Amino acid sequence: MAARFVLGLMMAGLGAGAREPLTLSVTGPAGRDVITGTLTYKINVKNPSASPVFDVPVTDTLPVQTELMGATNYYSHFGRISTIGSNVVFDFDRINGSDTARMTVTVLPLAVGSVTNVVSVSATGMADPIVATNAVKVLSTQVSIHDPAMAKEGDTYYLFSSGPGIMFYTSGDMIHWKLGGRIFAGEPSWAKGVASRFDGREWAPDIIRHDGKYYLYYAVSAPGENNSAIGLAINQTLDPASPDYQWQNEGIVLRSIPDRDLWNAIDPNIIVDETGAPWMDFGSFWGGIKLVKLDSSWKAIAEPEEWYSLAKRDRSILEDDRSPGPAQIEGPVIFKKGDSYYLFVSWGLCCRGENSTYKIMVGRSRYVQGPYLDKDGICMAEGGGSLLLAGDKDWAGQGGCSVYTFDGKDYLVFHAYEMADDGLQKLRIAELKWDEKGWPVIDENTLAAYKSVVIK
Repeated sequence: MAARFVLGLMMAGLGAGAREPLTLSVTGPAGRDVITGTLTYKINVKNPSASPVFDVPVTDTLPVQTELMGATNYYSHFGRISTIGSNVVFDFDRINGSDTARMTVTVLPLAVGSVTNVVSVSATGMADPIVATNAVKVLSTQVSIHDPAMAKEGDTYYLFSSGPGIMFYTSGDMIHWKLGGRIFAGEPSWAKGVASRFDGREWAPDIIRHDGKYYLYYAVSAPGENNSAIGLAINQTLDPASPDYQWQNEGIVLRSIPDRDLWNAIDPNIIVDETGAPWMDFGSFWGGIKLVKLDSSWKAIAEPEEWYSLAKRDRSILEDDRSPGPAQIEGPVIFKKGDSYYLFVSWGLCCRGENSTYKIMVGRSRYVQGPYLDKDGICMAEGGGSLLLAGDKDWAGQGGCSVYTFDGKDYLVFHAYEMADDGLQKLRIAELKWDEKGWPVIDENTLAAYKSVVIK
């Protein structure tokens, strides 16, 4: 929880007639803060005297084990923002009498525990700086994420998720996880050209090994828009300690444009068919889940283009094409088991805490292109889908899934919103088993027993 400290010093010689103190306040975020969430500090420097104060640097010494996400000034009399080591410096040429200079600094915590921010301000003629601090307790004890994707390299599991950039964790047992941070700093150079409201959060990663490298696909968008794109980053290894560790951003693979496309280029997933050809399934709301064939580079759509509609829900023809509408379907994953392909999707709404309605639906096909039929023989492209997992009294919504085989066992990896923790989103992993008719079922014992642990 945030603690607020406001310190003021009486100063003389700050400007003609200045006899009152500058005051400095630093306010941290209120409420619960999870490790994958950013912390934004509000910094206010007030000049209560009638005269201006000149040459006012405000220095924010960033907390240890955090990464700077952004700094913003809101005061008109302003020079520049600079970063010097672990410091962010706002240089004001002056702060006029009775004015308050307001600014914010946003950081990403890279560990649980106490996060202390220290800010100082000085000015011409001032003997000593004013210092204010703010302490926030990052309370996460479980992995709190959306849209998990996993891979295993050697004896280590790597978990990727939506976040301020793509976040990743590492584990030796799929239970105890250590936060690694973001896979790359900053944001793709093309992101704001795709989505003007893009806020630095890349969504719904999918990772797959190909040609001796790891291909990580992710989405850039903004809520409620289909002005979106799917990007790709490639790395030789997932081990940050390796000299070969370097994510290379390859740019846009696929883009949706409002008023042109009645589909949304988010939530990518890659499936390789029996011939070795790569396909990307993706989509959210609008016209539902699509499938498109990729070329041999895995970086672009194949020519001639091959497109298929895999799953959708009801959408009125009277709905504005720019609106997501009520067709609540997203997060596709195709998993091959035996001779069949299984399409898993999320119905309902995510990201609403206790009011989330996510549930996981499934259909299957003999061909990657579909049609995918549910247990009653209804095509998912016509609204079909068989329920695999829904929310209950303990978990408000469960979805955003991926499916993997590790060491001979199949796993469903997803997020859910825990009612006992104010609807906080958390990682869940359950072993998938298969009934006598070849349909996936959840091992309820492993699901109930699973609880992730964040290693400090």
